[in-house]
This record gives sequence, C-alpha cells and structure tokens, in this order.
Amino acid sequence: MNKSPSLPNLGRVVMVRGSVVDIYFDKLLPPVYSLLRVKPEGKIAIEVLSQLDSNRIRGIALTPTQGLARGMIVEDTAGPLQVPVGKQILSRMFDVFGSPIDRQPLPLEVQWRSVHQAPPPLIRRSAQSELFETGIKVIDVLMPLERGGKAGLFGGAGVGKTVLLTEMIHNMVGQHEGVSIFCGIGERCREGEELYHDMNAAGVLSNMVMVFGQMNEPPGARFRVGHTALTMAEYFRDDEHRDVLLLIDNIFRFIQAGMEVSGMLGQMPSRLGYQPTMGTELSQLEERIANTDTGAITSIQAVYVPADDFTDPAAVHTFSHLSASIVLSRKRASEGLYPAIDPLLSSSEMATPGIIGERHYSIAQEIRRTLAQYADLKDIIAMLGLEQLSLEDRNLVARARRLERFLTQPFFTTEKFTGLKGKAVSLEDALDGCERILHDEFKEISESALYMIGTIQEARIKSNPGLRMNPLAKFNHAVSSHES
Repeated sequence: MNKSPSLPNLGRVVMVRGSVVDIYFDKLLPPVYSLLRVKPEGKIAIEVLSQLDSNRIRGIALTPTQGLARGMIVEDTAGPLQVPVGKQILSRMFDVFGSPIDRQPLPLEVQWRSVHQAPPPLIRRSAQSELFETGIKVIDVLMPLERGGKAGLFGGAGVGKTVLLTEMIHNMVGQHEGVSIFCGIGERCREGEELYHDMNAAGVLSNMVMVFGQMNEPPGARFRVGHTALTMAEYFRDDEHRDVLLLIDNIFRFIQAGMEVSGMLGQMPSRLGYQPTMGTELSQLEERIANTDTGAITSIQAVYVPADDFTDPAAVHTFSHLSASIVLSRKRASEGLYPAIDPLLSSSEMATPGIIGERHYSIAQEIRRTLAQYADLKDIIAMLGLEQLSLEDRNLVARARRLERFLTQPFFTTEKFTGLKGKAVSLEDALDGCERILHDEFKEISESALYMIGTIQEARIKSNPGLRMNPLAKFNHAVSSHES
C-alpha cells in the first residue's frame, strides 16, 4: 500500500514511559528504524525500534520527552534518521540529527544519508597491512597502529584518554592528508567546547568534523550519535576516496546508552546488567569501520573501564573488535610517566616481524623483556633495597628506568598546563633512542635527562646545557673553566 504525499501517515501516542513511547497507527505501520515527529512543532523525534502488533509500534525518543502526552498526533517521516554529508560539513560541529551546534547556519548543497548503512562487503576490503604513525613514541614502538584498523584506549576515569585522543588529532593533520572526525558519545559539553577552540587555534579545524551527543541528552541520542559520525566518515572514504581518522570518545557510553534503552524496553538484562543484544549492537557499529579499495577509516576509541576491571563485559566485547589495545595505567599516571600507557598490558596485532620488520620487532621484544624483568624485581627492591641485587640485575633496572623515562613525551595539547613544548617523534628516531638505551650508551646520563624529551639527542643537551651554546661560546666556556 503506497502512501500519498498529500496524506501523511499519522498515529497517536498511547503510552509514554521515560524515553520509550508506544504509538497507535490506524492504517500503515512504519518500518523499524523509521523516524517519527510529534505534531505540531515536530521538535520531539522518535525512532521505531519494534512493531508490537498490527497497529502499535514501540519507539525510543531521540529528544527530551517533556510535554509529550497520550493522544498527541505523530507523523511518519517515511524514512530513517538522516544526516548531512559532503565537503561543506568540514570544520563544523553537529548533533545526532546533523543540525549545527556551532552557532552557524546549516551548510548549503549537502546530501542527506541514512545513518543505517551496511558494512562494506568482504570483496571490497583491503587485505594489505600498513602502519599508521602517530608521532607518539611508546605507541609507534610497542603497539603500532594499523591503517584502517581499530585501536582502543582503555582506562578508568582521569588517566588521560581524552588528552591522548586530542594529541593524535593534532599529530595526524600534519602527517596524513586526510579528514579527522571526532565523535563525542555521552561526554561533557566542556570537553567539546575546549576541543573546538583548541583545534581552531591549532589550525586543523578545516579538515575536521565534530559530532556530539552530550551526557545530558536522552539515551536514544547517545545510542545513535556514533552512527551519525560513521555515516559522515563513510562519505569521505567512499565518495572522496580520502583516509579518515575517526576518534570516538567514549565507546563505553555507547554501550551504556544501549543498556538504558534495553532496560526501558523491558528486555531481560544479561551479566552485570548489560543488555542481551550488546554484542550485536557493538558489531553493527564496529564492522562499518574498515579499510576498502577506495580509502580507509582508521578508528581510535577511548574505552572507559568500569572500576578498572578488564573482565567487565563491556571491555571484553570491545577488545574482540580491536587490532590494537592501548591500556592506560593509573599507577604510571601517579608516577608522572605520561602518556600513562602500560607497555606490558598493551598490545597490537601489527607487532609481527612480517609487518614491522625484524629490527623493529626485536627492539620492541627486548624493551618488553627488560620492563617485565624490572617489574619482577620491584618486590625484591622494595624489601631488600637495590644494593642487594647482582650487578647484572642492577644494570637491567637502570636500563628499564631509562627506557620508562624516554618513552614519556610532552604533548602539544598540554603545553599550557605543563609549560613544556610539545614534541612529535618519528618512528625511526624513537627506535634509534630505544636501541641506544638498550645498548647502555646513556648509562652515564641521569634518568631525569631522559624524562619528557623528544628524540634521544635532547638527553645529552639536557644533561649538558653547554651543548646548546654556539661554537664560540663553547670555546670561551672551556677556556674560562680551564683557567679557573
């Protein structure tokens, strides 16, 4: 039965329970994922999630439901939720509906596409493995990222997930001529505003799109904002043939929003109160992030780990989709080792000799071995002291502590807080520094000289400020030292 454009398909609200709304239709029942608007203003939007019987549907509101009452008229828009795509959306900030939230008008001549898209078929996916450099030493050396892959930033509250994501945006724009899309799922409005101004000040906003579903928005909006960002990313990959960096902060909030929706729909919860459909919902989002014959969507996702428990179902399900896992450690953060990445818990599928090369692989393995042995010796050092260790073990501890400090790095996005100038380090320079520390080249230099530097050459300058002088000043300094 075809609907006439002059006769919209109308229904009426029969039940409102929080964000869940039941609507009765006399004639035609809207399909699942249809977008409905409440008359007369149309400000309240509802997405159909299930058909209860031949006349009733159950939907989830994507907007606040204040003022919604039984008997109100609802209009079927005859299509799913759609968002704008195109070059014109660059440098802009949007909500889940694709409406601008940066106080500027909607761009003209944009296309509108459904947020519900199928993942690219296997035949279109690229089977080639390529490295994706970030400019952050500890990531590039120990857990290299994959172009077109998915990396997770795991950590509890306050260990630096958002700071690491914003630093990657800053570094990527300089190295990769692609598009960055930042998707804030259930995050604070303060973070969105700060990110907008920081990216604008850094001059990288022209190649960025930001999409936000804030903490205070209904679970339906937070549940769909990830699909909105992905639809925009797919346009740049498939139509513009460009590489896209998709940053999601925070994927746990997507799972949490799904849990809220599931609970309101009355579904029986599974382990620890999560929704029984969590695996399916996460897969529908994650499988769209892929490397195809036209371009790649590389995704870096912050994952909040409840109570720092990595056996939590949300963390376990997310792990299964990732090609690299970057685990942030509260203990390392408390020691001032930033970025607070745990090198022993973090891993990457790219860290094999066939992909990164024999030299890189052997250096990474030696670093892990050294740090693991140091971790085993920490209890002995705490009880008996460093002096009780053998000479070989004392050398290993010194090497490990220097490696830990060399793998710290000042960030561009934290310059105003730390007063330290940000550094991006190439993979070759990072490997060179680690290799020289493993060979005890810097044994005579203090550990503090290796802390918060870029390349290894900066350690010698830091430990001997005289090296910064010009040749004439060095000569005069040497003469005066000799005379005295």
